Amino acid sequence: MPYIRCLGDCIGPINQLLNMSISISLPNGNKYEQPTGIFINNEWSEASDKGTIPVYNPSTGDEVVQVAAATAEDVDRAVVAARKAFQSWRDVPGEERAKLLDNFINLVSKNLDTVAAIEALDSGKPLQLNARGDIAGGLAVYKYYAGWADKVFGKTIVNTTKKLAYTLHEPHGVCGQIIPWNYPFLMAAWKIAPAIAAGNVVVMKLAENTPLSMLYLCNLFKEAGFPPGVINIFTGHGAKAGSRLAEHPDVDKIAFTGSTATGRIIMKLAATNLKAITLECGGKSPMIVLGDADLDQATKWAHAGIMTNQGQICCGVSRVLVHESIYDQFVDKYVEVVKQRSRVGDMFQDKILQGPQVSKVQQEKVLGYIEKGKEEGAKLVYSGAVAAEALEKGYFVPPTVFADVRDDMVISREEIFGPVVAIAKFSDVEDAINRANDSEYGLAASVYTKDLTEAHRISRRLESGQVFINMAHMGDYRMPFGGYKQSGIGRELGEYGLDTYTQCKAVHINMGMKL
Repeated sequence: MPYIRCLGDCIGPINQLLNMSISISLPNGNKYEQPTGIFINNEWSEASDKGTIPVYNPSTGDEVVQVAAATAEDVDRAVVAARKAFQSWRDVPGEERAKLLDNFINLVSKNLDTVAAIEALDSGKPLQLNARGDIAGGLAVYKYYAGWADKVFGKTIVNTTKKLAYTLHEPHGVCGQIIPWNYPFLMAAWKIAPAIAAGNVVVMKLAENTPLSMLYLCNLFKEAGFPPGVINIFTGHGAKAGSRLAEHPDVDKIAFTGSTATGRIIMKLAATNLKAITLECGGKSPMIVLGDADLDQATKWAHAGIMTNQGQICCGVSRVLVHESIYDQFVDKYVEVVKQRSRVGDMFQDKILQGPQVSKVQQEKVLGYIEKGKEEGAKLVYSGAVAAEALEKGYFVPPTVFADVRDDMVISREEIFGPVVAIAKFSDVEDAINRANDSEYGLAASVYTKDLTEAHRISRRLESGQVFINMAHMGDYRMPFGGYKQSGIGRELGEYGLDTYTQCKAVHINMGMKL
């Protein structure tokens, strides 16, 4: 195994082999032990072929550490461990599952500064603006589902002197979960918390780019008291580990968040044994801004809806349709907001609002879309400044605003997943609704107007899993999240999200009927 490079002083490869962890110095001066292995049955191990994946600091391009790259054989081991654990875990009372989730919440809360710093280092999220908020939001999700754990029950539907009939809501069993790199801690919470609350066991594959925070938390799951095999976590390449998990004949449910293209592949693989499936895929979310909109607030929400998290938001406000009566004013004000609020730099610097993209590949992809927008004739009204040295070493992309965008342009139709917005003009509200719906996606949409009657009417017409009125993607863990069309199947969060981790059994009892 090669020597592991990291920020600050590191332990050599021998200690990593023994302990499957390495000491890393964070930019704030604190040190912590970073697990690097595969977590199965509450134990750490190397990959079966000893393969590793390098993890990079997005601000500098420097390698931070290498983590084990799970193989299909490792996935098989995890599924076997989970299946064995499920036999007893399924009978653990809901109040005990809630207690274990609460234990985990308390442990993460005690280590919140460290977890947030790891999340920032790993993903490029600004520490104060994004990373700390993501951890707090994820903990709220765990807390919410801990409250549901003892409330998973069915209904009595028929109760007469001749017959009793009722339903049971039971766990699926082994749940394979694949999360993306844009919200590592938060997306894991969305999947692990309801699965555990409903009595399932988990086999989770992390994104190759951002595995560090969740690998760090594996030891906290163990310390919280979760039995061996109940939560198994690793990273690995999609073609090997992800595919094997999706197709595995002993996995009962698969939950995936990522691109629509990968979602299609996951769906095909899951068909091998007709697994229950939840997909949360891509988006190209529109905002319709009517002529009576509060321009000050509309531009701020439109900005926050796409420029936070470096534009790496599945439901980001990536296209804005503005009524012609206020179009020029909106574009000018929007650009001013972007100039004021999109300070770009290293995620650990104070007052930074936009960090680097997660990887070199993602940076080049987004920059390619910007060039495509120019080639197709969109009007580039703003491209923020990024230091040449930062662009050369780190994975930064300037916040970019295009105006006068046609609906047939690539930047208006394809998911860019970066800090790039496409603004277009409309004159008729019905036309704007039709144009907003003219997409293969349907994850989110928003409407900005002072006329709430009109806002409700438009909301009903929009083909979208969620609609935000006078705001943008300010979600709520108590509300369902998911998409129409090729943005996905099923829902996460809220009671709806819990339902996807249970299956319903109908029980019929003869209370005296005779043939």
